Amino acid sequence: MVINAVKANIEKVLRGDQLAGAKLIRMLEEGNPLGIEELKVLYPHTGNAFVLGITGSPGSGKSTLITHIITELRRRNMKVGVVAVDPSSPLTGGAFLGDRVRMRRHTEDPGVFIRSMATRGHLGGLSKTTRETVMVLDAMGHDVIIIETVGVGQAEVEIAEFAHTKAIVCLPGMGDDIQAMKAGLFEIGDVFIVNKADRPGADDVVTQLRGMLQMGMIPEDGWHPPVLKTVAVNAEGIEELVDALWSHRQYLLGSGEFSAHNFEQSFQLVRRLVMEMAADKIFSASSESKDLQTLLDALKKRNMDPFTAAEKLVKEYLSQN
Repeated sequence: MVINAVKANIEKVLRGDQLAGAKLIRMLEEGNPLGIEELKVLYPHTGNAFVLGITGSPGSGKSTLITHIITELRRRNMKVGVVAVDPSSPLTGGAFLGDRVRMRRHTEDPGVFIRSMATRGHLGGLSKTTRETVMVLDAMGHDVIIIETVGVGQAEVEIAEFAHTKAIVCLPGMGDDIQAMKAGLFEIGDVFIVNKADRPGADDVVTQLRGMLQMGMIPEDGWHPPVLKTVAVNAEGIEELVDALWSHRQYLLGSGEFSAHNFEQSFQLVRRLVMEMAADKIFSASSESKDLQTLLDALKKRNMDPFTAAEKLVKEYLSQN
């Protein structure tokens, strides 16, 4: 049963109260079960926000770009939530968390909620609780939720499964890095941005990207990713960029992909939670078992492989339940 304090916080979150939202996100990060109880009640109020993922090379100007995207979205009277995911040590959990400094001009705007999160060693470029945080921001009534991810490469393409629209930020002078995109980020991009386009070589990068897109197979969803130039420090090209991002949103809504994406996200969250809960139950049930110690000894001596060990643990648990 949800206690009165939790009910009160839920009501505040639904009204868009930033302190209540921050409190709930902190509870989720700390694994407080009351946070999950709040999310259960909030879930029917989610699924409306447009989730935009922005990723690219370190130093490509993502945070400056996002700052001006926020400005343009606010000019269009939209509430904006930002999840800025910073790299952190898997040992200490320490993170740079510098995005709030770069986006400080928006911190006093009640229509903007910025949350910095650390990956804490979680692979995929996102924090472990990114999904839950986006649900909170969605329930708070934000029209657009921007996720800035860590780095680029095969390990960071988790955002492809998460955001409605993926914007890839490139730079002049990337050279062979453009070709390397084929190994990961190139396939997930819905919009490509050549930032710092006042530098020499910007037109060459645009030509390379457009050429690679034309040489590729026709997208299954029928969307042809545009390539745009921006100079974020001067706010150049931002209005056109936001128009392109919004066009992709409209395309997703018209094709039914928007709701299909939301359902897939809910399913993947269920899948993750089932795996975590099952693992906890299996190891808890086996913790006092002599068979578990025997199995671990065999694993340590390399008389048994990890695959067989996992199969035995699951089989033993299922046979007892």
